[in-house]
Amino acid sequence: MAANDYRVYLRNPTEMENGQARFHSAQSAEPTCRPLVFGTLVVMGLLQIVSSVAILLHLTGYLHEVDFSSVQQRPLEEAETGPVLADALKDHRKRDRSRCPKSQKDLIPSAHLPIKAPIDYVQKGEIEPKMIQWNEAQGQLYKIRYHDGRILVQEGGLYYVYAKTCFRLYDVELESESAPEFPQEVNAQLIQYVYHEKHTQTTRPMVLMKSGCTKRLKSPDYNMYCEQQGRLFRLREGDGLFVNVSNSWMLDPDAEGSYFGAFKTSN
Repeated sequence: MAANDYRVYLRNPTEMENGQARFHSAQSAEPTCRPLVFGTLVVMGLLQIVSSVAILLHLTGYLHEVDFSSVQQRPLEEAETGPVLADALKDHRKRDRSRCPKSQKDLIPSAHLPIKAPIDYVQKGEIEPKMIQWNEAQGQLYKIRYHDGRILVQEGGLYYVYAKTCFRLYDVELESESAPEFPQEVNAQLIQYVYHEKHTQTTRPMVLMKSGCTKRLKSPDYNMYCEQQGRLFRLREGDGLFVNVSNSWMLDPDAEGSYFGAFKTSN
């Protein structure tokens, strides 16, 4: 068998050479095909990505166009029926709540009283402090009472108390002949006091606030001076508040200038 194989080898040397050539050509062709295949795959991948992006953009534009065209084709009333109806219902409920009067339990204890005019409870030229009387008919009172110049607290808690008084020197030449004569120039102490009167207190009331100044006033001129103050105080049920001023005969009778009030801020 070995001899036969050797003879075959000797008889066909060309066939052996041809086989080796084919083997080498196959090896040399393999590196050449790899870049070609890789490039083909890359090109196909890029084409697929580009086509996907184009399809996505096309669909997005189409949907956007359909959305806007459908909204434009519908009437404005139909497109806004839901939100407008909801807003209308909300506004209607708010108006109903605002129109419904609050019960007495929901009201915050408060009082605002303008000055009572005409001011006939003092004599002209009187310097001593006098209690101001307030106009209950034109004021506002919620869970607070008023009696003889006093605000009476009905519900204890922390209250903001405020008072404002305006003073004005009247032209004495325009007064009647029976009025007493006053000098043409007045040096007046215009002082405002806010007093706290406890319901269990037997002594004199306590001053909560005091403010004022000394003014030199001349009757031929227009003279006006206002004093305003406010502060938080702890008050109990039944406590009273009132305002005293010096030279009360000079008080301005306008309700916008002189007033007194309080309202509850917390328990």
